Amino acid sequence: MGMVVLDSLYLYLASSFYWFKNQKSLFLTMVKPLSYIFSFFTALILLLSPSISAQSRSNIPVGNSLSAIINGSSWLSPSGDFAFGFHQYLNHTNLFLLAIWYAKIPDTIVWFANEGNPVPQGSSVTITTDEGLILSNPQGSNLWNTSSDLNGNVVSYGFMSDTGNMILTSSSDSNPVWQSFEHPTDTLLPTQVMNIEGAVDSRLSETNFTKGRYQLRLQTDGNAVLHVMDQTIYWADTRPYFASNTWNPPNQGKQVIYNVSGQMYVAAENGTAVYNFIPEDTVIVSSRDYYQRVTLSFYGLLTWYYHPRNFTNNEVGWSKMYSIIVNICNVGCGFNSICSYDDVAHSISCDCPSHYSLVDPTDKYGSCKPDFQLSEDDGKDGVFVEYNLVRLQNTKFDSDKCDKRFEGITEEQCKSSCLGDRFCAVATWVGDKDTCCKYKPLFSGGNHDRKVSETAWLKVGNGTYSTAPLITKEKTKLNTVVSVLLGGSVFVNLGLLMVGFFFIYRKKQLRSVKQPRKEYDNVHCFSYKVLEEATDGFKEELGRGAFGAVYKGVIGAGNYLTFVAVKKLDRISNNADKEFETEVNTIGKTHHKNLVRLVGFCKEGDQRLLVYEFMRNGSLADFLFGDHRPSWEARIKTSEGIARGLLYLHEECSTQIIHCDIKPQNILLDDHQNALIADFGIAKLMAQNQTHTTTAIRGTKGYVAPEWFKNKPVTLKVDVYSFGVILLEIICCRRSVCMDRIEEEEAILTDWAFDCYFSNRLDQLVNDDIEAISDIIRLKRFVKISLWCIQEDPSLRPSMRAVTQMLEGLVEVPAPPCPTSIASGTR
Repeated sequence: MGMVVLDSLYLYLASSFYWFKNQKSLFLTMVKPLSYIFSFFTALILLLSPSISAQSRSNIPVGNSLSAIINGSSWLSPSGDFAFGFHQYLNHTNLFLLAIWYAKIPDTIVWFANEGNPVPQGSSVTITTDEGLILSNPQGSNLWNTSSDLNGNVVSYGFMSDTGNMILTSSSDSNPVWQSFEHPTDTLLPTQVMNIEGAVDSRLSETNFTKGRYQLRLQTDGNAVLHVMDQTIYWADTRPYFASNTWNPPNQGKQVIYNVSGQMYVAAENGTAVYNFIPEDTVIVSSRDYYQRVTLSFYGLLTWYYHPRNFTNNEVGWSKMYSIIVNICNVGCGFNSICSYDDVAHSISCDCPSHYSLVDPTDKYGSCKPDFQLSEDDGKDGVFVEYNLVRLQNTKFDSDKCDKRFEGITEEQCKSSCLGDRFCAVATWVGDKDTCCKYKPLFSGGNHDRKVSETAWLKVGNGTYSTAPLITKEKTKLNTVVSVLLGGSVFVNLGLLMVGFFFIYRKKQLRSVKQPRKEYDNVHCFSYKVLEEATDGFKEELGRGAFGAVYKGVIGAGNYLTFVAVKKLDRISNNADKEFETEVNTIGKTHHKNLVRLVGFCKEGDQRLLVYEFMRNGSLADFLFGDHRPSWEARIKTSEGIARGLLYLHEECSTQIIHCDIKPQNILLDDHQNALIADFGIAKLMAQNQTHTTTAIRGTKGYVAPEWFKNKPVTLKVDVYSFGVILLEIICCRRSVCMDRIEEEEAILTDWAFDCYFSNRLDQLVNDDIEAISDIIRLKRFVKISLWCIQEDPSLRPSMRAVTQMLEGLVEVPAPPCPTSIASGTR
């Protein structure tokens, strides 16, 4: 029997066997097995049919080629179900996509080459001995080939199978040396198997076949997840929006199998189905009578489709058998967009709200931009924008992405709070809970639903601009006072003048507490007196670090109180002090969900203060080293948040920032236990006699990279080293240096982690943490990442981009070498 038949038969036998094995009661298996047995023999007859067997396949010898021309020829499967060749690219007469499609349903493409990029008319594809398939443009230049996947094997034949798999073999009877099934694009077909690190990627849009925003991946830990892959946008939420939760042995996933009967499941190492994507009560149509496929749509929905094999009506289309129901509106549309979900068609539409328009008019699922000046830029170049609130009917937002939350306030107070907050783009109010949520610009997760009773208000510019609103108001008030004075007697005038000056002076004092003295591009400039009053004379100290003490304060009045953390800097270098306001304004430009936002500063006399948003859940040190050990999942979330924050500082913000003092005390937690990095950018302001690249030791004992001790050039890799130490602390819930440990070998965490990893004693490293041990693959991966980060040689340490990819399981982590001088950096 031919190879294709054997593969398909094996998959069907295995899937049928594991269906029986996983039934929970004998009663439930009394009826369904009969249909499975019948389906099995039906499939067997189909597979052995001469028209589709391997013996009757059409081998395509080396040297054969196809050309990209209108109505050009293609390589068909024996049954004529699938075609491989050049598919005309949508409505373009001179562009073609090298692809696989249903020959009888030519508009349905199931695989494509060249990363989805079309090629011009006159291009060709050829089967060669050394490189397999070669795609060339009309000038003969190589655009794409399969050589990197051949592993040195030579190619003798190619053939298109009836399962939709394009296969290259070294001889007619050997195993494939390359096959399209091992390189899926946005679709899986029956009999297709996806191994660890296998992935299905969505298209960018309905008409653009290049890689899009969403991915189905079988991670290294065995978990099959759907997640957003737009890592270039720093504010993107990278958490999976669907997970099979098959990461825990013995139910750890090793393959995703889509069998010939239409079932798709995650299989363990022994082949047992540990997660079924399609519920048991779903009616699955017969593969004898219907084509089947599963496709990840360009808006992130994973859907199973079927289509009759024999049809005469050209209007017959694909029917939806099942979709993984998730809140796709939280991720399906771009930023500043409102999503509507059709629960019948299982599709979404995206619309820009009032006063917003698409960034790319051709991408209706893309992000929207305001048609007015952004609120974060209000006041820039002396131009102020006047705002209105537009009601968004039946619209709710993802509460997990709420920037600020207030309890026990009225709807009017909620609206006023948004109007007065330059960082508020949308406010929502839930009446039965008297809860107000404010969202920053670049909001996401807006969901329009007729059943939603929540009230949302969008802040928009009304097209009115002014250059100095405060001065205009003060002049108006002054004109009124002068008019009164001119109409009265001298004594009355003197009295009124004294009273007037008193009230003006008093009101300015009160207003100085409510708002900043001066406004810069990104931060507020406060007077020292305002901050002294806000902190009640610097009374409540939150902490003290290398840069100075931090005090709790409150700014505002009435219902609009904002808690802040005020840091009094101890020392500023003379050179840095000259550029203090510029540097602080640069820090203020850094906006990321894993960075503590700088609200303002004070530069008055010899006083230098920084004002940050207040984090009520304290620091990572409090989180990790308290009386109760946090959950393993909470620690994973924290480590990933820190990594993303550092990645933004290193690579994605407008001015590259080296933190220089990454430690648990400088990692704060917000109301939702998200990790936010504090004190970034301050190191540049501190008084040190050093150059930009070579410095005296900064940082904190236990977290300092070896190059600090050797007076070597300081790079981004000093932060990577510190992150590696913190990652170990997160893993183990203990401090990096504990000299009071009973066992001396455990005193230095970095040394202890290295010993435990190479002696396979990770259970001792995590002090028998059951949650961590049950997730042993991820635990081992995280330990390996930390050991790479603390390498003595900075060039061996990964970048923070690589670290984030390794943490999320997107990149394999090789075994680390011994960090030869770990102790020198920690003792």
